[in-house]
Amino acid sequence: MMTNKKVVLGITGGIAAYKAAELVRLLVKAGVDVQVVMTEAACQFITPVTMQALSGKPVFTGMWDSSIANGMPHIELSRQADAILIAPASADFLAKLVHGRADDLLSTLCLARDCPLLVAPAMNKQMWENPATQRNIAQLIDDGITILGPDSGEQACGEIGLGRMLEAEQLLAELNAFFTPKLLSGKRLLITAGATLEMIDPVRAITNLSSGKMGYALAKVAVDMGATVTLISGATSINPPPNVFNIIATSADNMYQAVMKNIAMQDIFIGVAAVADYAPIETSTKKIKKSEHSLTLHLTKTKDILADVASLPNPPFCVGFAAESEDLIEYASQKRIAKKLPLIIANEAISALGNDDNQVTLIDENGTHALSRAPKTEVAQLILTHIASMHISRLS
Repeated sequence: MMTNKKVVLGITGGIAAYKAAELVRLLVKAGVDVQVVMTEAACQFITPVTMQALSGKPVFTGMWDSSIANGMPHIELSRQADAILIAPASADFLAKLVHGRADDLLSTLCLARDCPLLVAPAMNKQMWENPATQRNIAQLIDDGITILGPDSGEQACGEIGLGRMLEAEQLLAELNAFFTPKLLSGKRLLITAGATLEMIDPVRAITNLSSGKMGYALAKVAVDMGATVTLISGATSINPPPNVFNIIATSADNMYQAVMKNIAMQDIFIGVAAVADYAPIETSTKKIKKSEHSLTLHLTKTKDILADVASLPNPPFCVGFAAESEDLIEYASQKRIAKKLPLIIANEAISALGNDDNQVTLIDENGTHALSRAPKTEVAQLILTHIASMHISRLS
């Protein structure tokens, strides 16, 4: 979402200025055109030379730069930008923004801007908690300025608490979310993800190789697109994305009950979880001891979550996933028709499970739409854009 975006990165005085170097590197890697502007105090913590080397552009530090043709960098820089991000934003600079002060290039640039402004506060915990700072933050929010963070943790002064600037990776994710079109604004999504565990005894289970990465990517991107997301997750080692309502459901039956309990009022249901088709009829309360004889398991078929949701009297827009090891398009198409789904996502099981990237084919009533292999977050963006388009067209 950030490719070819133009961002002015403002750096103010604070020890967190060192994080700006990594942020510039990540932004440039993501295809962002970064123009760095530094205050005089920022230059005491990290040099303009470093920022120039990482951004590939001269760094602006003063009002009177002759390289700008009309001598007005505070106007020219803001007119070319899609957004201005101040990271770190010191307590002093936040106060400047509130009162409209314009006594250096960066503050003047912010006052003269005609693009969105985002700030990432960074300061000692007492400075952050001070009533004056909190009043300033409230006023900035009222003024339409986006506040990113701060985080809590150990600070340079040795104290622990709120005030740490978000890490570069977090700021990158926040900026990407900011630029993501809000195609799902006001929509409620329920997504299942991960593998289920069907217990044989207290230490053994029937499961599969699903990592949950695709479902979690869809949940994160859906939030970025403005949706309210409920994520029902089976077994996975991934931390849930921020700003989602996360429910843990370890077995197929647990997941079925959780979905049915939360499906009411949902606009869209996406069944990504690799739910076991069969579960042991009986589960031993004690570990089954190894013997010379073979072990026979008696299995029963589990409930079909996707089919039952799609069969509700007023079902949400239902999207399924089909992971196959052969005849992918044929089997996925049959599954879509049998379960009466408007859309199914077909992916090759062996290459998709557990990996960070994926290659999928979207199958709907208009045919197939093959997507190129890409990181699962990018695949999620394309899938959700297609879902948003189909859902809107069905409502109109």
